[in-house]
Amino acid sequence: MATNLDLQEQEQLDELKAFWNQWGNLITWTLTLVLAGFAAWNGWNWWQGQQGAKAALMFDELDRAVQAGEPDKAAKVFADMKERYAGALVTQQAGLLTARTQFEKGQVDAAVTSLSWVADKGNEEHAALARLHLASVHLDKKAYDEALKQLDGVKSPEFEALSQDRRGDVLKAQGKTAEAVTAWRAAWDKLDETAEYRRIVEAKLTSAGAAPAAAASGAKP
Repeated sequence: MATNLDLQEQEQLDELKAFWNQWGNLITWTLTLVLAGFAAWNGWNWWQGQQGAKAALMFDELDRAVQAGEPDKAAKVFADMKERYAGALVTQQAGLLTARTQFEKGQVDAAVTSLSWVADKGNEEHAALARLHLASVHLDKKAYDEALKQLDGVKSPEFEALSQDRRGDVLKAQGKTAEAVTAWRAAWDKLDETAEYRRIVEAKLTSAGAAPAAAASGAKP
């Protein structure tokens, strides 16, 4: 019976790992953009109050290009927004949206350029989002030191769990399993117990032989 249970657990773990390998970057893009929603909404209200209809039309035009999957058009509008309204929060959000559609259409270098601008010019929250995505891109390119450098720049507490999770991925890719476990455990500790994303982090810990449940039970007298 114990053997059957072990096999079932292994099958579940294999399924989670396969799911992460296929959808991990997409989940990160989606989750971080959702988490940025509140800050973006505040920025949008501020922008409407300060700058008026022209800026709203520019952002709407960019959003339509993103929805249509037209990265070149989105990049052109983003360039205009940077030139005219570089200090606006909505321009930072435009940079993230532009990078997303560039990345989805295979324009990785262009996405890096858009993200780098937000990372350098954005407020704490938007810069954190940009650096998380840059770390993912550099991880895919096996540019591990650059990925870690981007993660070091994530200062927003709201994104610390995601930053630690991605740091664990980078460290694991470098063959530093013990350090990766430390980072994943920090991410797992910071994520809400009801968060589905926590299961993915837990699967990574389990695959490294450091399942959180086992660690917790081992700590009891």
